[in-house]
Amino acid sequence: MSNIPETGRTRRVTIRLVVLQILVLSLLATLGGRLWYLQIRTGSQYVAKSQGNHIREVVEPAIRGEILDASGRVLAGNQTKLVVSVSRTSLLQQKDHGKAVLSRLADVLGVPAKDVQEKVRLCDAKTPQPCWNGSPYQPIPVTQQATTQQAMQIMERREDFPGVTAQPTAVRQYPLPDGANAAQVLGYLSPVTDDEVSKSADKTGRDRRLPSDQVGRAGLESVYDNDLRGTTGVDKLEVDNLGRVIGSAGGTPAQPGNNLVTSIDARVQKSVEDNLLQAMSDARKTVDTVTNQPFAADSGAALVMDVHTGRIIAMASAPTYDPNLWVGGISANDYQSLTNQDSNYPLLNRAIQGQSAPGSTFKVVSTSAAVQAGYSLDGHYSCPPSMTIGGREFKNFEGESFGDISLEKALEISCDTVFYGLAYDQWVQDGGIKPKANPGDWFFKTAHQFGLGAKTGIDLPAEVTGRVPDRQWKQSFYDSNKDAWCAQAAKGGQAYADQIARENCIDGYQMRAGDAVNYAIGQGDTLVTPVQMARIYSALANGGTLYRPTIAKAVVSPSGQLVRDIAPHVDGKLPDDDKTLQYIDQATAGVITSGTAAWKFAGAGWPQGKIELHAKTGTAEVYGKQTTSWLTTYSADYAVVMTISQGGTGSGGSGDAVRRIYQALYGVDDKGNVDTGKALLPKPQTDLPKFNPDGTAVLAQATFLDPVQPAGTSGGYLALPAALEPARVSGSVNGRGRA
Repeated sequence: MSNIPETGRTRRVTIRLVVLQILVLSLLATLGGRLWYLQIRTGSQYVAKSQGNHIREVVEPAIRGEILDASGRVLAGNQTKLVVSVSRTSLLQQKDHGKAVLSRLADVLGVPAKDVQEKVRLCDAKTPQPCWNGSPYQPIPVTQQATTQQAMQIMERREDFPGVTAQPTAVRQYPLPDGANAAQVLGYLSPVTDDEVSKSADKTGRDRRLPSDQVGRAGLESVYDNDLRGTTGVDKLEVDNLGRVIGSAGGTPAQPGNNLVTSIDARVQKSVEDNLLQAMSDARKTVDTVTNQPFAADSGAALVMDVHTGRIIAMASAPTYDPNLWVGGISANDYQSLTNQDSNYPLLNRAIQGQSAPGSTFKVVSTSAAVQAGYSLDGHYSCPPSMTIGGREFKNFEGESFGDISLEKALEISCDTVFYGLAYDQWVQDGGIKPKANPGDWFFKTAHQFGLGAKTGIDLPAEVTGRVPDRQWKQSFYDSNKDAWCAQAAKGGQAYADQIARENCIDGYQMRAGDAVNYAIGQGDTLVTPVQMARIYSALANGGTLYRPTIAKAVVSPSGQLVRDIAPHVDGKLPDDDKTLQYIDQATAGVITSGTAAWKFAGAGWPQGKIELHAKTGTAEVYGKQTTSWLTTYSADYAVVMTISQGGTGSGGSGDAVRRIYQALYGVDDKGNVDTGKALLPKPQTDLPKFNPDGTAVLAQATFLDPVQPAGTSGGYLALPAALEPARVSGSVNGRGRA
């Protein structure tokens, strides 16, 4: 029997019951609060999510906008093809999951059943291509090359092909209007990557990437992808818990992309492409007197620029390829042919990515630099056959000697030793090997003022900067290469490259006299691109304004309404005053009439009195290779630039081709007669094309000159040998720079 009083025991039991009641009430209160939060406070969110669980989205691709030339000709458009697609949802509703349907479909298409089955399976980490990486509710394309007969068999026997459709679909196409290729300008499309899809998952409209998207990867297709792509449509389908479609929940229709109007003229583009290829073909038939071998002419570029706006009328790069190789997905063999060394990398746009020493075309920059440094335009300067500087002989081309001449005459006949003397004098004034604290460096400063050593900002991707080898670059280049130079020098070799390595190991950071004089004639470490030179010569033509090169003129809607104008953009001015510009203008006109290009223009009957041309020839020497041909020219309307790697002299390699381009532009025949009725583009086209109510362009009646036939093609690209790699040259080979 317990000794605890009854009242004490009762009190303890009561306390325990009270505590238990409090715990139970607390738990009930917590549960009730949670139920209130879920069902009342946030109930609407969960209702929406539960409803969304049975909605599936089916994407309707937008029709991609077209890329048009200045007159409305289609450079990149869409071709309607019969696309056969299969619905996985429909297949899964069948007893055999659609195996019989796919087998019958394969028979109609004339392909193995395995190929069709692999195309409609879903991609995952364990499933290799081919497979479908899009939504399982999206119709899966099996082929884009169905014939009309195949499509009719499928649609007439619907009971045998449930879930299979055959319907016209827009597929990208490059129609090559008037034979114009423009592959590197237009670019190409390729499928979107998983990373791009995931990064845009939360975006809408044109910013959202979908697994079935094709994305611009190069050229204008890349730069203006957002304008061209359009807005994807969405159909919302109601599905049950097994994923079967039970109804429609609405959706939004696809909106086609906008069209891009460019400044390219397809007819001029064709002429430039053909003449570039013809010049390269002719060069390969010409023997190089230095190597006693035909010129390799392994690559080249040419372009026509409107000098008043900076707009590109034509841009050609060789070797080139057929842009339609990318349509529907490029094959492994074709991709390899476009990216290996044997094809010389035709995907490169050498007008903006090919960089080489400019040779004597650079002398207009050096002339401007001399004027800024204080040398008189009225003065006379010695043009001896050679000069000895720093213990090395620097020769004039073929040892020519003209005595004391003006800068105008030096440009006209391209006297190297005049510019050697000017550059050496400035190098001495700046302190030579031990430069002043703040050297004038006029020749380098002027090149930067002309826009060299920097991108022009053209609306194409992957443009390169070229190079102005000033003191800052010299030091940076030395710091990066000192160890390699010294290691090569330690081997004690006697080859030219070994000698240069020994010099650079000791004092490669110094601006030597040889560096300065080579630079003044566009040799040594200087690198430029064709588009940079076209902008410079356009500025000389228009009074000194440096325009940003552009290809796109406007974005227009599918109905032809202006969406966005892309106006010319001024980036700066040349440092020359009017007197200097007129002086250079007169000198470059003399190159046509009596200078280094006269035999290809005045001597060939060019009507200089009616259509005045200006030019500067350049023959750049590259260590280990044949000379690079440069010809930079302008008229009152256009700048035309051509360069051919291992193509010979400036006028010899490019002269005939550039003259023929001007003949096509202005309607000049081989006898010098001008017929504006045969001119392709006697004045740059400023207006946008007019459009019909359905959005198609109203094309004016075209006139043509007989085109030059291009060189032979092979394997989808224009076959040219030997890869072009930008070469660095320290010093001038044989101590001379050719004009």
